[in-house]
Amino acid sequence: MKFHSTALSGVILVEPAVFRDARGFFMETYHQERFADAGIDAVFVQDNHSSSQRGAVRGLHYQIERPQGKLVRVVAGEIFDVAVDLRRGSPTFGRWFGAPLSAENHLQMWVPAGFAHGFSVTSEHAEVIYKCTNGYYPKGERGLRWDDPDLGITWPVSNPILSDKDKRAPLLREVPPSDLFEWATESGGRGEEG
Repeated sequence: MKFHSTALSGVILVEPAVFRDARGFFMETYHQERFADAGIDAVFVQDNHSSSQRGAVRGLHYQIERPQGKLVRVVAGEIFDVAVDLRRGSPTFGRWFGAPLSAENHLQMWVPAGFAHGFSVTSEHAEVIYKCTNGYYPKGERGLRWDDPDLGITWPVSNPILSDKDKRAPLLREVPPSDLFEWATESGGRGEEG
């Protein structure tokens, strides 16, 4: 299993070792000790599974209360997975990172608390499973517009299928500071998320 840093501190691409033979393949998708050694010392409390069609965009979502870290993987099809840094004071605040995750490449993305998360479906259909460090908490749920020009995300879709909630999501510049996360300085240790 390999862990790849990204341009956003804390967001990590996970590349499991895949063992193939005439029967198919086997891979380990989560191993607590290996993840902790790579800096992902998370306790997962909920698993989610979504099914979406080509052109669907889910997100950008986050929870300001009971924030969630998410370990995202695809078991059928392909998505373009995105994380946006919402930690005020972070050197990468308002920046995004995206990567293709698919059933074929087996990559996973760790999106820690303090980031908005979303994805677009680039195959005919996609099944996405993600582990969460906190349960869904509607009162703390927040979102950002998928096409916020200040974020400048290069989505591989121009006319997405969106939920009504995602259509009404605010731009980052419209989000009050109380609906963002805080980032501690280097002298204060690692960033605060929540």
